Amino acid sequence: NLNQILWEAARAPWREPSRIIRLMQKTTSYAALNTLLTNLGHEDEAAGYHGALCGALCVKPATEIDPMTLIEADDPAEPDTDARRQLMQIRDGALVSLQNDEGGFTPLLPEDDADLAQRIAALVAWCEGFLFWLASRSNLDLQQCSEEAKEIIADFAEFTRASLDDGDDSELEETAYTELVEYIRVGAQLVYMELRPRPTPD
Repeated sequence: NLNQILWEAARAPWREPSRIIRLMQKTTSYAALNTLLTNLGHEDEAAGYHGALCGALCVKPATEIDPMTLIEADDPAEPDTDARRQLMQIRDGALVSLQNDEGGFTPLLPEDDADLAQRIAALVAWCEGFLFWLASRSNLDLQQCSEEAKEIIADFAEFTRASLDDGDDSELEETAYTELVEYIRVGAQLVYMELRPRPTPD
């Protein structure tokens, strides 16, 4: 139930419930990424790929992330020059938005007019991808993270259990979904700011 999950997440001390959710990416952007990934053999939704990309960017320099390695496929297609360029642009765009100190980051999810069940499934996939690639850094020690970061990561893990149950109040669930997206938007940036790779002094 989204409302129960939201209630748990709302206890985070850094959260600002009154903050208005940012406009999400246009449907064409999400659809375009879905189409691009499908053509390359990706078997999951674009949301999971974007979450994985953001999780990887939290723990690895962008230059060390080959966007093709994030594609879930038994036999991925070899990207042509244009497809590889688009993947690089998506990676670099995600990095810029995570670095935006004015709250410019937004998880790439379906547009609000998509079916709520589809949007919830995409949100779950985004969190799963983010957590999987966040854990790809072998020396990541969550015990060394701040309490805020640890709570955010724990909440993201809880969000992977989100679902739409029969009989749920659709209006309440829509509101809860919007609040969860905002929580992810702010939380992902905070995790990035804390864990982001920093240049090694010469």
